[in-house]
Amino acid sequence: MQKILVTGGCGYIGSHTIVDLIENGFDVISIDDNSRSTTYLTDGIEKITGKKLKNYKVDLKNFDETLAVFQENEDIMGVVHFAAYKSVSESVEMPLDYFENNLFSLINLLKCVKEFSVPYFVFSSSCTVYGNPDKIPVTEESPIKKAESPYGATKQMGEEIINEFSESYHYNSVLLRYFNPVGAHPSALIGELPLGKPQNLVPAITQTAIEKLPQLIVYGNDYDTRDGSCIRDYVHVCDIAHAHTLALQYLVEKKNITNCDVFNLGTGNGVTVLEAIKAFETVSGIKLNYKIGQRRSGDVVAIYANNDRAVKALGWQIKYDLPDMMRTAWAWELQVKKDEELMQKQNPVLN
Repeated sequence: MQKILVTGGCGYIGSHTIVDLIENGFDVISIDDNSRSTTYLTDGIEKITGKKLKNYKVDLKNFDETLAVFQENEDIMGVVHFAAYKSVSESVEMPLDYFENNLFSLINLLKCVKEFSVPYFVFSSSCTVYGNPDKIPVTEESPIKKAESPYGATKQMGEEIINEFSESYHYNSVLLRYFNPVGAHPSALIGELPLGKPQNLVPAITQTAIEKLPQLIVYGNDYDTRDGSCIRDYVHVCDIAHAHTLALQYLVEKKNITNCDVFNLGTGNGVTVLEAIKAFETVSGIKLNYKIGQRRSGDVVAIYANNDRAVKALGWQIKYDLPDMMRTAWAWELQVKKDEELMQKQNPVLN
């Protein structure tokens, strides 16, 4: 089996991608320092796949520690790089932390890729690279405008670093620009598990529904959209995960057009925040407690994808619709609650 290194493998998209890679015959190891994740999802990976994940608790900003992983695993043939800070609003408050973490870790990783001649590299990018687009849906040729947040800027810079690296050293890379990953694995054994207050809409919805949060805030209803709330392209995390497997296979089969090909990963459908809330209410049968708040710094008004290139070149297909996204996210939230209640019974001293 070909060995793939997944960075951020204990996180949301990383864990789902590891499951998809294993199910498609790859051998997978992970790097995750667990600064923004726990080992909770690795237990779920093992239950789904029947395989124990080897995770190296390494900070990618530490070059020597990162190098040691490659020295121990000289047969790595591909890297899928997720590990990064990812909150738009937090990046506005802590820009230096985001530039340091997201860029230094990428550079150290690419140094190791070069030193060990790892042929294939897949990068977790974002639709935030398009900034506030003049025209939607966006294609891969849409202008890269000024990022609306430091997080978006790190993705723009990351893409440029990888593009220059791939061209100069003749490596093969794929940049995957996600839109808004949501939902959970159909087994409800892995899903989105934010530490602290959730920064993304769907976990905020489910945590409000289960009363972990007292109320959901909708950040603005005065945008120039059909109901005044922001428009996003929500795509199921399992569809996103499978695209990484397809991207690696695409590189292995030498189908890439350039040293650094780019693909949008979205459904092509724009959904407003209020429409997403209604979709959850329909699926769950729960009336959500939410209120309209002020606009949030860093948010773009509206964005959704043209995904024709990924569909044609990668053979990518959307398997999950918006009700599926909400249904699986809710099933995951309920499972987390069950696990927490079980843990409290087993460890009453923690109550």
